[in-house]
Amino acid sequence: MTTAPPRPAASRPHGARSTALTWALWTAGFVGFPLAGLAGTALAGRVDDPLAAVLGGAVAGLVIGAVQALVSRRRLPALRWIAATGAGMGVGLLLGAVAVGYRTGLGDLAVQGALTGLVLGPVQALALPGGTERRRRWLWAAAAPALWALGWTATTLGGIDVESQYTVFGAYGALTYSALSGLLLIVVLPRVVPEVDTHALHRGSP
Repeated sequence: MTTAPPRPAASRPHGARSTALTWALWTAGFVGFPLAGLAGTALAGRVDDPLAAVLGGAVAGLVIGAVQALVSRRRLPALRWIAATGAGMGVGLLLGAVAVGYRTGLGDLAVQGALTGLVLGPVQALALPGGTERRRRWLWAAAAPALWALGWTATTLGGIDVESQYTVFGAYGALTYSALSGLLLIVVLPRVVPEVDTHALHRGSP
């Protein structure tokens, strides 16, 4: 009697359905940005001085990092990603807000976002999983300034009350950022190699 060939154990699929789900969940994580803004403002108030910028940015970053780690389908190292996002946003928002003199015009916030991403992108790139190729890490870092500038631009054009000097852009910007960075995430993160069920192999061996 012949033995049926062993079947691989269940593993995370990498077809179109899995890719779409990864992107959809990451994009849905945009809801973390308004929550992060509320948390940052509650702690630090308006971003109108260096202390408010660094504290508010760090708190907002911790919340965003936690939500992103949650919706990444366990593909991001949670603690490292959360810490990196908190630190990167704190320093990045400080740099950006000081550079534009805490102004909230469209151009000012785009520059603020770009400078925030200039700091945050490389820090997050270093926090990506260990199997990530170096060139893909820096693809994430290089895209961050443009994505954060787009986030603030979309929020401002959407009529959000940016004069309140929030720590992070609102829902319009968050959705824009999350949808685009979700596509990038699919390109950047290493594929998971399916594991073979060794027990099944043993059962199928003569």
